[in-house]
Amino acid sequence: MNKAVFLDRDGTINEEMGYINHISRFKIFDYFFPALKILKDLGYKVIIITNQSGIARGYFSESLVKEIHSSLKLEAQNKGTEIDGIYYCPHHKDGIIEKYSIECTCRKPKPGLILKAKQEHDINFSESFMIGDRYKDMEFAFKNGLKTIMVMTGYGIGEYTYQKNTWPQLPDYICENILQAAETISNLKLR
Repeated sequence: MNKAVFLDRDGTINEEMGYINHISRFKIFDYFFPALKILKDLGYKVIIITNQSGIARGYFSESLVKEIHSSLKLEAQNKGTEIDGIYYCPHHKDGIIEKYSIECTCRKPKPGLILKAKQEHDINFSESFMIGDRYKDMEFAFKNGLKTIMVMTGYGIGEYTYQKNTWPQLPDYICENILQAAETISNLKLR
């Protein structure tokens, strides 16, 4: 079985800009690719799990999401590293696009996407991590037995500062950004 690091997308690997409705608005953090390289060098599969309800809401098309993800994977390859998979949920129960306006099992914190990734990549959750900027990313990880790292980019700093006292369980690690999260995982492996 393989170990993996699951990543949230918006606010974790790229700037949180609300709904990214044009590829020009997809701004990758400078430190994402160095973080990706660290994780890959440690032998982890790196898999992005993201909710993209803007598709269901009619804010942008599914083809835009696919274009952004293809561009992201190509840029990783051009920098000498790779993303092993990108899984996204296009649904929202209140959406206006009928085929996506459903109560699904893949919208985080529900487990549909991560279970699909686990099966397709033969992942051992007990050796795996989730890195994200929202508590729903942490809930998603807790429910699936992953170690958790919350980053203070995107919504992270606000959620952590103002909501942590309401959380039933705290993340295992708090990091400034995804690069520090990758370094934390590296340091844990050196122990």
